[in-house]
Amino acid sequence: GAFYCVCKDGVAIKLLQEAIDYACGTGADCTPILQNGPCFQPNTVKDHCNYAVNSYYQRKGNVQGSCDFAGAATTSQTPPTAVSGCVYPSSPGYVSLYV
Repeated sequence: GAFYCVCKDGVAIKLLQEAIDYACGTGADCTPILQNGPCFQPNTVKDHCNYAVNSYYQRKGNVQGSCDFAGAATTSQTPPTAVSGCVYPSSPGYVSLYV
């Protein structure tokens, strides 16, 4: 099992946007969710949040606490739904031993 970090349903847009800003400002690769990027569509705050927090989580090596974002995000074994050409990085399977 690979692990992903995704933004929770029912979280205020403002909190999702803050999670995006924080992740993108502290190590996530957010180029794919910029306009004309492969993950720009669907152009919703929730979808962009999924991509940003997952990139951050993978780049931090899936360490505990790297997928929280003030309660806006959580880990998942299912990748977020993505359009063709948009790839969500995943963690190596051995990480699941520690969960």
